[in-house]
Amino acid sequence: MQTAVKNLENKEVGTLELLDAVFGVEPRRDILTRTVNWQLAKRRSGNHKAKGISEINGTTKKPWAQKGTGRARQGSLRSPQFRKGAVIFGPVVRDHAHDLPKKVRALALRMALASKQKDGKLIVLDSAKIDSHKTKELAAKFAKLGLTSALIIDGSNLDENFAKATRNMPHIDVLPEQGANVYDILRRDVLVLTTHAVEQLQARLSDEGKGA
Repeated sequence: MQTAVKNLENKEVGTLELLDAVFGVEPRRDILTRTVNWQLAKRRSGNHKAKGISEINGTTKKPWAQKGTGRARQGSLRSPQFRKGAVIFGPVVRDHAHDLPKKVRALALRMALASKQKDGKLIVLDSAKIDSHKTKELAAKFAKLGLTSALIIDGSNLDENFAKATRNMPHIDVLPEQGANVYDILRRDVLVLTTHAVEQLQARLSDEGKGA
């Protein structure tokens, strides 16, 4: 399929062929959901912790006699029913990450790209390079493109001025092609790809698709 290539002034400067194997895949909500959950699970620190009874400081002596006191029987002051006692089945430090097949991850990335194309939320730029790192100048160019919430993906090497200018823009993210991921694509309204990013993504994802 053909798509228009624009510059930062929102003027068409050519066309580019998008591969159906990458941008023409029919999106599936279940695949995208699985991948987003997989990404977010990996980000969790997992450092929540509650002390078990063996980790509570205190005596191991039985508080009082088993019988004859008229009180409920107790075996330890470190038990959870006492103040400053243990937490039963509390959270422990662990890794929340789980496995997801590589082919599923590649398929989900193709689906995320295709969903933006299908919804008319894909913009292809000839380049993402500017002469100044001033945010105000780039914000004016984004206004012409109608970008308020966007993920911009460039080739392997980001333009330093462009990256600096977008650094403090709310709801604008910039990633190199190798950092393209399902979660960041879906969380922003518009996906902006440079021609270099399209070429590299198509070369990578079409090869992975052949092996699927």
